[in-house]
Amino acid sequence: MSDLGDWFKGIPFFTRWWLALTVGFTLFGRFGIFKSHQLVLLYEPFIKQFQIWRPVTALFYYPLTPYTGFTFLINCYFLYNYSQRLERGMFDGRPGDYFFMLLFNWACCVIVGLIADIPLLMIPMVLSVLYVWCQLNKDVIVNFWFGTQFKAMYLPWVLFAFNFIISGG
Repeated sequence: MSDLGDWFKGIPFFTRWWLALTVGFTLFGRFGIFKSHQLVLLYEPFIKQFQIWRPVTALFYYPLTPYTGFTFLINCYFLYNYSQRLERGMFDGRPGDYFFMLLFNWACCVIVGLIADIPLLMIPMVLSVLYVWCQLNKDVIVNFWFGTQFKAMYLPWVLFAFNFIISGG
C-alpha cells in the first residue's frame, strides 16, 4: 500500500490535486453523496441563483456509469500523463506559471461552457492541457491505439474524434 502512496506523492502538485479531486467528485456523485445535478455547470443556477461552486465542480465531476466508465478512465489517464509532462517539463520550477495556465484554460472552458451549454468541463479541460503539450512538442511521435503513430500536433484532433465517437456525439 505504501507503493500507491509513494506513487501519489510523486505526482507533481497541481496534477495530483486535479486528479484526486476529479476521482473524488466523480465517486461522490456516483455514490450519491453529492447530487449530480448540483455539480454541473448550468447558466440559470450559476448566474441567476449565484451558485458559484458550479464552474469548479463541473471541472472535477464526470457522471460515472457503466457506459461512461471507459471514457472517464481514458481521460484520467490523459489528465495524469499530459498534465504531469507539462508540469515537469515546460513549467518545471515555475508552478505559478502552470497554475496561471490552468486558470486561464479553466476560465475559457467556463465561458465556452456557458455559451455553448456544455455542463461538464472535465474533458474540455483535459483536452486543453493536452493541446498545449502537443503544441509545445509538435514533432514528437506519439503512439495511439493499435500501433498507430503520428506527430503530437495531430493528437488533440484524434482524441476529439475519439471522444466524439465514444460518447455518441
